[in-house]
Amino acid sequence: LLGQILDHWFESEPLKATLATDAVIGAMASPHTPGSGYVLLHHVMGELEGRRGAWGYVAGGMGALSQAIAHAATARGAHIFAEKAVCHVLLGRDGEAQGVALQDGTEVRSKLVLSNASPQITFLELIPQEQLPKDFVQRIRQVDTRSPVTKINVAVDRLPSFLAAPNARNGQPLPHHQCSIHLNCEGTQLLHQAFTEATHGHPSSRPMIELCIPSALDPGLAPPGCHVVSLFTQYTPSVLAGGRSWDEQARNAYADTVFDCIEDYAPGFKASVIGRDILTPPDLERIFGLPGGNIFHGGMSLDQLYFARPAPSYSGYRSPVPGLYLCGSGAHPGGGVMGAAGRNAAQVAIKDFRHL
Repeated sequence: LLGQILDHWFESEPLKATLATDAVIGAMASPHTPGSGYVLLHHVMGELEGRRGAWGYVAGGMGALSQAIAHAATARGAHIFAEKAVCHVLLGRDGEAQGVALQDGTEVRSKLVLSNASPQITFLELIPQEQLPKDFVQRIRQVDTRSPVTKINVAVDRLPSFLAAPNARNGQPLPHHQCSIHLNCEGTQLLHQAFTEATHGHPSSRPMIELCIPSALDPGLAPPGCHVVSLFTQYTPSVLAGGRSWDEQARNAYADTVFDCIEDYAPGFKASVIGRDILTPPDLERIFGLPGGNIFHGGMSLDQLYFARPAPSYSGYRSPVPGLYLCGSGAHPGGGVMGAAGRNAAQVAIKDFRHL
């Protein structure tokens, strides 16, 4: 249990609760949920520029990271076709992968296929079910993809000024503006209460909010004097109580709750908002192909990690379809911007390719 780990090392409740947020990020879990300690470990493993457990902003926004990978690939002869939806994986007479078919009818032939899509899309939508073992299909269907995350992107006309650390007179960003700011984290019980509300189908009345201002470090993301604010919030259930869906009214009501909370910490924030983009779990699924809106392609719970990710006997990136590999967040070791799953899958695919 995460709570026991934090109680062992720390006394301050706000500090424990703030650290606890990284144990429940993207997880429909509470700090009191068994296994939550691993999610915290997952978020502090690795290093950035020699600093263990450190995180950083990508200059130009997260899309710049994808572009950097794309440029590295094309420099070595890769061809990238963006906005070309894959309809299904092409299979040979013996059930082996032979390429992909696009929705416009184009067929791209290849000896190997690596899928960065979720296990659900890869195996339940792109492959005929009769080509897969029944127990494997059942396992993929049973993966827990519940997600508590609603992401809100905000454009503001001035830097938020927090009561705890008011802005400088010149309005320039201070050190705390360049960090991850955690709100509604005064105690772990608050996080547990927010989680409990979501399990009953209600968006948290006092949501956990992780607030980042990337433009404080990367001014090119916004016009002079303005800023972009990224809000990672939870807990929001995929389906609301009574089977209600996330209509415009429900989305705006939850966003208003989030903004009211920020206003308590930084008066004037609501008046500074120029525009907002609200992405609930169903939106994250529809737009980005995240099953259930889960940023990790499936819960990072102990029963869905290591040799069980995405399914027992298939944690080594190979799949029941010869020549088809899983290389995204649904593969070992899971989600996060670290590239471990892709690197590992590439090494397995290269090893196999040499024998073709």
